[in-house]
Amino acid sequence: MRAVIFDEFGARPEVRDVPDPAPPPGGAIVRVEATGLCRSDWHGWQGHDPDIRLPHVPGHEFSGVVAAVGADVGGWRPGDRVTAPFVCACGQCPACLAGDQQVCERQTQPGFTHWGSFAEYVAVRNADVNLVRLPDELDHPAAAALGCRFATAFRAVVGQGRVAAGEWVAVQGCGGVGLSAVMIAAACGAQVVAVDVAPGALELARSLGATVCLDGSALGGPEAVAAAVREATGGGAHLSLDALGSSATCTASIESLRRRGRHVQVGLLPAAQGRPALPMDLVIAFELELRGSHGMAAHAYPELLRLVTAGVLRPAELVTRTIALAEAPDALSSMDGPALGGMCLIQPR
Repeated sequence: MRAVIFDEFGARPEVRDVPDPAPPPGGAIVRVEATGLCRSDWHGWQGHDPDIRLPHVPGHEFSGVVAAVGADVGGWRPGDRVTAPFVCACGQCPACLAGDQQVCERQTQPGFTHWGSFAEYVAVRNADVNLVRLPDELDHPAAAALGCRFATAFRAVVGQGRVAAGEWVAVQGCGGVGLSAVMIAAACGAQVVAVDVAPGALELARSLGATVCLDGSALGGPEAVAAAVREATGGGAHLSLDALGSSATCTASIESLRRRGRHVQVGLLPAAQGRPALPMDLVIAFELELRGSHGMAAHAYPELLRLVTAGVLRPAELVTRTIALAEAPDALSSMDGPALGGMCLIQPR
């Protein structure tokens, strides 16, 4: 099969022919129809994930068709249209048995623990636990957005963030996951403040339901951004998300909250880049709540898919660019530059 592969961290990836994957016991091989280009893939390419072994094929949010299944797979057959969460669970550890597969103790992640979906085929382990059947109404490009950014944002806003109608929600960073959070929070009846440094991203955020859009580059540092959010919301956000993953956006998110507000960390903060100093004095004084959000378990997808098929949530509107596999190396290499806004999808065939 053709795949995007890199032999060294930070070295330019290449499109090469590599061996087709074989279905592992209990797993499946999915023919990739569309796969998202996510900032997490850039972190992996930079060497920020300790699970990656070289040479490596990135890619972790995808949609496709089951091509083959391994021994002991009971619920899936070739031809089934599927996606999968980026955290693939074992289904047997205490976290999984409690229903918390997104923090599985023996999780695998395509594109990190093994070769991913920037390829014509990808392996999914523990298929009966991790594959998600797609409704006929959902096409592959829209479904590919669900595996990481949209599903992650949905659980961050609805599950971990416990958003309520009428609340103010601040979203720091309007890339794919941030724009997803804007759409989801607005659909839940919240008023949304979107913060980014790219005018195009802010325009998209406004079109997706943001009430207020703030240009972080014009405001200055995190203290100024937080002050602007507090002013816009009449005292601070009830819920704020760091959807980018930086010391500045994390700090701004926490400092933008009103008393007893809730911060959800969605963007990655790799230890290799240094751990941020957080305003814990405010956390104590305001009794703030800090939570992480790490994807969404496969068993939780039906609620999300119901809202998508009903037209309440529209992930296809977040897809602003589609590229061929040959264009993926340049696209991945340039992800540390200014964001173009929206999601970029790769179609491997």
